[in-house]
Amino acid sequence: MPIRTNRGRTAVYRRLWGWPLRSPRHLVGTLVILAVVLTALGILLPKAIGKPGPTAAGPGSSATATSRPGVAAPVTVTSTLPPRLTSQPPPSSAPPDQDGIRVAKNWVTAWANHPDGTTTEQWLSGLKPYTTEEYLAGELTTVDPANIKATRVAGEPQVVSSLAGSMEVDVPTDGPRVRVTVVKTNPGWRVTKFTQAG
Repeated sequence: MPIRTNRGRTAVYRRLWGWPLRSPRHLVGTLVILAVVLTALGILLPKAIGKPGPTAAGPGSSATATSRPGVAAPVTVTSTLPPRLTSQPPPSSAPPDQDGIRVAKNWVTAWANHPDGTTTEQWLSGLKPYTTEEYLAGELTTVDPANIKATRVAGEPQVVSSLAGSMEVDVPTDGPRVRVTVVKTNPGWRVTKFTQAG
């Protein structure tokens, strides 16, 4: 009968299984190696088994899939639902609203009203009844009334474009022509933008 010692196979196995538990570094290294091996098996094993690829069948042909135990037959999905991304139709034009035109003209009249010595606060208070709060508190606060070349409205407003909830109106002045964008809000028509040309 052979004599069993601590130097045999048991000692070798004990050394292999005990190595990961010697330090945290050994444990992390073992887990990383194990993860790499499992990932490689997950990628290579289906290829080795011979996982069937998709078969293309024409409209008049009959394709029969080989039946294997434990593998479900491919399902053809046909849907009559519309695609998820649908383009919105462009906004439809609408006849010009006289209230919006009046607000545009009144806004340009207040815009051009800046006698010498007018402060920005005074000028903005004249625009307030005709302007959205966001526009009044934003870009308009950077305008210096002394740099405005117009002093009065010099003609009747002309509608450039009119949609259901917004309009662009050109208002002539004794200086530049002012294009005003007005939108319909809960309190009524309000100016959200202006540009000047000429």
